[in-house]
Amino acid sequence: MARAGQAVPRRPGRHHLARGLGEDLRAVDQQAAGARVSGATTDEGQVEQRHDLAHVPLTSPSKTSGVLEVFRRRYLLRLLVRREIRARYAGTGFGLAWSYINPLTRFLTFYAVFGLLLGRGMGLENFAIHLFAGMVLVLYFSETVTAGTRSLLSNKAVIGKMAMPREMFPVASMLVSLWHTFPMMVILTVACLLTGWFGDGPAWHPDLLGFGAAALGFLLMMVYGTALGLMFSTINVIFRDFQRIVATFMNMIQFSAPMMYPYFLIADGRRIPVEYHDIYVGNPVAVAVMLIQRGFWYPTCSPACAVDPETGADLPEFVGDLYSRGFIMLGIGVLLLVLGQFVFSRLEKSVPERL
Repeated sequence: MARAGQAVPRRPGRHHLARGLGEDLRAVDQQAAGARVSGATTDEGQVEQRHDLAHVPLTSPSKTSGVLEVFRRRYLLRLLVRREIRARYAGTGFGLAWSYINPLTRFLTFYAVFGLLLGRGMGLENFAIHLFAGMVLVLYFSETVTAGTRSLLSNKAVIGKMAMPREMFPVASMLVSLWHTFPMMVILTVACLLTGWFGDGPAWHPDLLGFGAAALGFLLMMVYGTALGLMFSTINVIFRDFQRIVATFMNMIQFSAPMMYPYFLIADGRRIPVEYHDIYVGNPVAVAVMLIQRGFWYPTCSPACAVDPETGADLPEFVGDLYSRGFIMLGIGVLLLVLGQFVFSRLEKSVPERL
């Protein structure tokens, strides 16, 4: 009982209990948050100390080492090549069969015109094969350069969505062109095999040196086509009319090689001055065409492939130092590829905003 004269103490209200619990809970939360921050800071410090993250520079997720990085990502390169091949024949009834129908029709036309109507074709034996062998490489080079020039613009949707080396698109265009060239090589090989059965000359007698020459010719066009495709693709993004200029020059490139005419017309000095002969044989396309003709057309001929129709004298089929010129052109092509990579790297920074 309370003593007399003293007031009875008041009972605390319910809100006093709630207020007290709230303050206690807030204090606990602040302590836990402080412990987490302290622990996180300690962990980050340990990670930075272990990996020295404070001194690691920021890098672009798509930073590459050029064309070499493209072949390190072979899986992605295969996807791009398959995508372009399927897109070309999408919606067609015959599909991939057109890869064989078109070159077969072209060769039969050459055979009918140059093999049957025009005889030996300016003094050349099996002139249709001479022409078709050169056209295989010329078409491959032209398609590689023109498709490589358009490659960045054609794939602008992919470029905007994925961080990947942009050199992959010109390289993929080169591989797609190579894939389309394979049916032409099959038809050329079959035509060479049939020359001994349907022609007056000997059967096709290929040799390893000739196959090496043909491989060197293809390698030349692969290197030069890729180099120009790299260089032109970025220029075409900045200057959109550039692809039409390239296509115009590619239409004229077929006349710069001994394909529709024999080499001896250039070598005899009667059509062009002798001082321009070195400029002519300094053309890598002309050298590559003669290399593939050495591998496929030359083994279908008699010992004298080129004969003067008036005098019957033997004429030169190829330039004298063909193989050495081929390797010199290959070295120059590698330097051109380095230059193409340099131009691509310098102009690549402006590609996303221009697309």
